[in-house]
Amino acid sequence: MAWLTRLWLAGIAFSSAGLAFSPVPDTQSAASLHAKYASLAERLHHNPFRRTLSLDSSESSNDLKGDIYALVNYPFPTVSAALDGPEQWCDVLILHINTKYCRATTDESTTALAVSIGKKTPQPLKAAYPIEFSYRVAAATAKYLDIQLDAQDGPLSTRNYRIQLQAVPVGNGQTFLHLTYSYDYGMAGRLAMKTYLATLGSGKVGFTQTGRQSSGQPEHVGGMRGVVERNTMRYYLAIDAYLGALATAPPLQLQKRLQSWFSATEQYPRQLREVDRAAYMDMKRSEYLRQQTSQ
Repeated sequence: MAWLTRLWLAGIAFSSAGLAFSPVPDTQSAASLHAKYASLAERLHHNPFRRTLSLDSSESSNDLKGDIYALVNYPFPTVSAALDGPEQWCDVLILHINTKYCRATTDESTTALAVSIGKKTPQPLKAAYPIEFSYRVAAATAKYLDIQLDAQDGPLSTRNYRIQLQAVPVGNGQTFLHLTYSYDYGMAGRLAMKTYLATLGSGKVGFTQTGRQSSGQPEHVGGMRGVVERNTMRYYLAIDAYLGALATAPPLQLQKRLQSWFSATEQYPRQLREVDRAAYMDMKRSEYLRQQTSQ
């Protein structure tokens, strides 16, 4: 059964462990993010996602990266206040189906998120994989927000994890977001992922259209780019669900976030369907309670 455990960790490492980023810092400024918004006008409003969103991914010999650019109908001050805090990010991350736990801690010099990732079904916390992300506010002004989460190591030789969210106001009570998700991997990770994609992950695809089948149905990217695209979308939908619940009364916000995240993933069943709504809701309520009480 050891090989099944390795495959399970491979799937987690490449499909959920990593809100992650390139080790090279992203120095994109507010001005360049505004320029990107202008250049993506057509793609934001004409795409297969049924929302104002653009998704890109890339793969090299040792890293994967996903980028989502999205226009959201929330004023920039609301977005900035909602996402400029480590505890809020734990409430975002727990929405992902593989996130089992998140706890923010702060000492004199650093803020960290202790995150545990695991299966898509209920699981004891001790059986999940722990990853510690450093949390940093790179910029938080009236016109620009830049939040970065970084982790040095993950399972199966994965490393240099980062999550980065950038945001700028664009008028009409709207905000333009850029979410990046990336990580590096070594030989052990690549070999484990090849095995995962040939077995437990076979048949799964991402969002980028690569052609059309003889029936006329679209073909989508698979492999490791498919993995990074699916999870870039999962994390973006978690951010959107969190923002969308802010107007709800606080005692009802968790229920609203969970319902919204699941409903959003169901718009893309080919890529994101894993469990039914009742199973997801029950699991996440339990995990959220554990997150509030476990140290």
